[in-house]
Order: sequence, then C-alpha cells, then structure tokens
Amino acid sequence: MKSDILIVDRDRIFAEGLKYTLEQDGSIIEIIGSGKETIEKLRTKSYDLIILELNIPDINGFELCKDIRSISLVPIIIATEDNKDMSKILALEYGADDYMVKPFNILELKARIKSIFRRINCRIADRNKHILKLKDFTINTLKRRITMGDREIDLTGKEFDLFYALSSNPGKIFTREELLEKVWGYSYFGDLRTIDVHIRRIREKLSRHSKSTQYIMTKWGVGYYFNKI
Repeated sequence: MKSDILIVDRDRIFAEGLKYTLEQDGSIIEIIGSGKETIEKLRTKSYDLIILELNIPDINGFELCKDIRSISLVPIIIATEDNKDMSKILALEYGADDYMVKPFNILELKARIKSIFRRINCRIADRNKHILKLKDFTINTLKRRITMGDREIDLTGKEFDLFYALSSNPGKIFTREELLEKVWGYSYFGDLRTIDVHIRRIREKLSRHSKSTQYIMTKWGVGYYFNKI
C-alpha cells in the first residue's frame, strides 16, 4: 500500500516509530510538528493521508483540522491521547475521517487506512463510470455535459442524447428510425427529418469549437454514424 502520508505530531518519538512501521509497507512518510508548517506544506504538495495529533503547540488541533479541510480533501485520521467523546464528535464535524486514541494497535491503524483508501477508490471508480473519453470529447453522462478540450459544448437534452447514442457506438451506422426509437422512444411518431435537423444543429455547434467536421458522418441512403478514425 504505497502512499504519501503526512504525520503531524509534537511527539517525535511516537511519530518516528509510526514512520518506521508504515514505511515497511512502502509508504513515503513525512513528519511535521506544527500547524503552520502543515498548512504551508499542503499549499505546495499533495498527500494521500494525514495522521493528525490534536495537541499541537501552535494551534488548536480542531482548528487545524478545519483549516486543512478548507484547502484539501485529503483523508485525515486523528491519532491522539484525548479519549473524550466530545473531542471525537468535534473532530469528525471539523472534517476528520477517523479517530483513534493512543496507544493503539498499529495493525488496527493499518486496517483503518486501508478502509479509507478502499472507500476513496470506490468513489473514484463510481465517478469514472459516468465519464466517456472519445476522440476530442469528454462526455459526462451524469451531469449530461460534453466538453471539447476545456470548452463545453452547449447541447440541448435531445442533442446530447443523440450525440451520445452515436459517439458511444463509433463506426456503427444508425438509421433514422433507429435513432428516433433510441432517443425519442417508441411513442414518437414524428417526421424522420427531425433527426436531420438535430444532426445539423449538433454539427453547427461542434464547428464553433473545431475546424474538423469529421465527427458525425452521413451514410447516404442509410443514416448516420460517429467517425471512429
């Protein structure tokens, strides 16, 4: 479980022992003893996890937790001698992900770290299910947004559905009837030229962001397809 971990603790002996143990798993560990230095570090470097002692000499530990959360979503495990229930509640309210009371079993700490990383990886995987990257486009099916580079293509709902139907099946030729059924549904009895009108509008909008017109192609006498080349 290789990761970049920052230990924020005034107790250097404890921190060094923790550092040695976590390094056995391949993690890269840094130790800091002050809140000010912690915030300065986070402005220039990203970490996978912070293990934070509440009793920091230059700042209240809860405030430091709150300050960290204001600039970073890095997971925070509180590791402290303070075993009061109110402290646990406050730490979680200020943005901590977990709370452990010293002394604790190092194996339990490792298990909790793994649990946090599993949750993060599941969230990332779930979020990525909604993202389709194809040629010059990034399609977010959850937010129903299409971007070309860093520019968003302003499509209507049906234009988005039509573009997605074609682009998610590159090279596949759809007849107008198939596209009507796929995008408008079985209950639509409109003119087949509806597809032509929407395709034209999509092409016009794409042309505002790209010189290329070779995205949605026409198969004369059949229908349309998304160019996979």
